[in-house]
Amino acid sequence: MLRSALETNLNLVTKLITHSSARHARKVFDQMPQRSDTFLCNTMMKSHLSSGQFAEAVNLYACLRRKEGFVPDNYTFSTLTKCCGLRFSRWEGMAVHAHVVKYGFSSNLYVATALVDMYGKLGQMGFARKLFDEMLERSPVSWTALMTGYIRSGDMDDAESLFQTIPCNERDTASFNVMIDGYVKLGKMGPAKTIFDATPEKNVVSWTTMIDGYCNNGDVEQARLLFDKMPNRNLYTWNAMIGGCCQNKQSHKALALFQELLAEEMFEPDDVTVVSVLPAIADLGALDIGNWVYEFAKRKKFDKSANVSTALVDMYAKCGEIEKSRTVFDNVRQIDTCTWNALINGLALNGRANEALDVFTEMKKKGFNPNHITMLGVLSACNHSGLVEEGKKWFDKMPEYNLTPKIEHYGCLVDLLGRAGRVVEAESLIKNMPYEANGIILSSLLFACGYAKDVIRAEKFVEKAIDLDPFNDGNYIVLRNLYAGEKRWRDVEEIKKLMASKGAKKEAGCSAIEINSEVFEFVAGNNKMNRTRLVETRSVLDQLRLHMK
Repeated sequence: MLRSALETNLNLVTKLITHSSARHARKVFDQMPQRSDTFLCNTMMKSHLSSGQFAEAVNLYACLRRKEGFVPDNYTFSTLTKCCGLRFSRWEGMAVHAHVVKYGFSSNLYVATALVDMYGKLGQMGFARKLFDEMLERSPVSWTALMTGYIRSGDMDDAESLFQTIPCNERDTASFNVMIDGYVKLGKMGPAKTIFDATPEKNVVSWTTMIDGYCNNGDVEQARLLFDKMPNRNLYTWNAMIGGCCQNKQSHKALALFQELLAEEMFEPDDVTVVSVLPAIADLGALDIGNWVYEFAKRKKFDKSANVSTALVDMYAKCGEIEKSRTVFDNVRQIDTCTWNALINGLALNGRANEALDVFTEMKKKGFNPNHITMLGVLSACNHSGLVEEGKKWFDKMPEYNLTPKIEHYGCLVDLLGRAGRVVEAESLIKNMPYEANGIILSSLLFACGYAKDVIRAEKFVEKAIDLDPFNDGNYIVLRNLYAGEKRWRDVEEIKKLMASKGAKKEAGCSAIEINSEVFEFVAGNNKMNRTRLVETRSVLDQLRLHMK
């Protein structure tokens, strides 16, 4: 009875296809006796498109034309051009274009716009521009499609030129947003701000794109000004601001924003929010909040996501809860290389080198190929535990995994050799590596010279290290201490003067403690603290002293 009803009621079938997964929808479609109905066929192709099954949609079209005598319409071609553009299939796209011409839809506004968009995605801007110029009528979407194509091809000059020629009545918010996004992606916040200010009707996308751009360029203050000024926010905006603070090492601000988001109760955090805030929690060691986020993620089933589970493994490891980190790892259903990397790095960070190497071995046994980050974790594990020969062995084995050591791997090995007192070997590695030594590597060598009391070698490298990183106080202090050890007090004073002239300052020591899900930070020399908080903090510190005894 149900099959009979479906066969005679196309509206019912199309609704079923629309609201089913593409796989089940296709089963229903394939059982239909009459499959030449244009509306029905378009619905099935659109279902494939919505499910990301672009090839299936194009193949279905070819099959229907060949076997069913299917006659396409403008909706058919709008769907097919999207599929070809998203699949980056140039030849199929050109074949679809040929059918557009054959069936007389070249002058259709929607089809012509879809073709411009398709050629833009395919990087064929000559074809896209020719079609655009031949259009008898254009809509704001047509202009935006061509601009997006230019931007995607990295041609902001032509995009800007086109934007300036758009008639005022066809220049909508979407066209402004496309230009803003184009400049933001290039890191050109000046032109982006100019267009943003000129946008007559800014929407959430306009504001969020600018906030994201400022954060990516390290200007969190300007991003926060826009965030506070926004008339309306959505969860994407909150995620951009929280993630931006984390990205720029402003963990306190990221955590404060997250707590503000929870307090407002307007939006519920999603998996992106969780991934954005966990690095801040890890950085501050805010374990109580981390536990809350973990329980929230489990309740919402976000922990099934590889990104979330990896961030949780990383957070617990950096908070010193390596057993909890391992528990989270063991409960992950779909482990990927990033999750393995998080556990290896976490074990290395907690000084458990042998366990990190065991996990590395297990990872390979289970068929996962190590990447550059994996090898950094392995070298870091050897570094933390002084396993020099083990570290050298894995460094030399990298080509066996089709990995070429990057400068970070050389830096890790230099640090490992330096900490083991093998300064000559570390210097030789720097001279023979295929990269120009950066400030981090030279600082590692200087610290190695400090351990070895090697003043002569330190003097040889300190000038270049300071040139590369003039604000790194450690470089000056190593040499100052070496001079002081040899009672070269005049040289000590010279180093102090050099440090002052370069604007380098010794970074104040700092520590943090979490009380009632709030993180308090102590900076050496800063005596400012609310009296109530001071009493609470002293109480907790007194309890810690008792435990330490």
